Amino acid sequence: MGFPVHRLRRLRQHESLRRMVRETHLSPADFIFPLFVTFGENKQEPIASMPGQWRWSVDRVVQEAKDAWELGIPAVILFGIPEHKDERGSSAYEKDGIVQRAVRALKDHLPDLMVITDVCIDEYTSHGHCGIVRDGRILNDETLECLQAMALSHVEAGVDMVAPSDMMDGRVAAIRQALDQQGFSEMPIMAYSAKYASALYAPFRDAAFSSPSFGDRRSYQMDAANAREALREVELDIQEGADIVMVKPALFYLDILRRVRELVAVPVAAYQVSGEYSMIKAGAQLGWVNEASVMMESLLAIKRAGADLILTYFAKEAACLLTRDGV
Repeated sequence: MGFPVHRLRRLRQHESLRRMVRETHLSPADFIFPLFVTFGENKQEPIASMPGQWRWSVDRVVQEAKDAWELGIPAVILFGIPEHKDERGSSAYEKDGIVQRAVRALKDHLPDLMVITDVCIDEYTSHGHCGIVRDGRILNDETLECLQAMALSHVEAGVDMVAPSDMMDGRVAAIRQALDQQGFSEMPIMAYSAKYASALYAPFRDAAFSSPSFGDRRSYQMDAANAREALREVELDIQEGADIVMVKPALFYLDILRRVRELVAVPVAAYQVSGEYSMIKAGAQLGWVNEASVMMESLLAIKRAGADLILTYFAKEAACLLTRDGV
């Protein structure tokens, strides 16, 4: 029996009732806040293509993380911008590298904050690729040694979780093996499992100075046309030891996110990437959309599709609204 006995608008008439019957709920505890860390002192460099985001020196990033923590955001993920780059991205696994120093500073000042690190050498290589290059080819297995060294250096610095994002085959197993052999069997891995070769990463590459100097990343990141392949990637990462799997980007791949959520029992993360963030910012700056409304709607969409954790540059702004109003 339908109308007039059933009137769905009855549950929409009152704000309090709408909140009571709301199916999807956001919380600051859902967010992981990405932070860019660079060399030098007393630096807060604006990122032109990502309004409201900055490159922080280690001495300044602590306060930014503290502000996020006080808003109820439980975790940050660090991306390093080194002073020197080379063919192998060797500064990625230096004991006193930029991320390693940032990890130590954050854990010294905010011991309860969950500090996660991105494990990928693209920000550290002179060619901008996520793997070792020889004769124009990305070498999968040689790259795994660099990723093992990078992950170990982060863990030895005190990080709480490592997050490999390179999309080399077998990298989760390689990192798990290296960690276990060195006595870090309790260290969790959040794998960028279904990471697509997306045009939406451009602002991030501007922020991290990590654009490839030749070619593109389609030989290792996923084809945007493929869905079943994403499920294979996720299943393999779990078999190799991933504790959390991720879909990236988030908004343009909500169908993938939903399918992954239905497939696996482990926690699922989604990354609202730089292009998704910057498009909303640009639309708001032009006066075409209401930034706060679109921001919250986009985050709700990601949560509704099945994400347990959301990596988002909007973390602080969204947390402020949630603390004030609730959603």
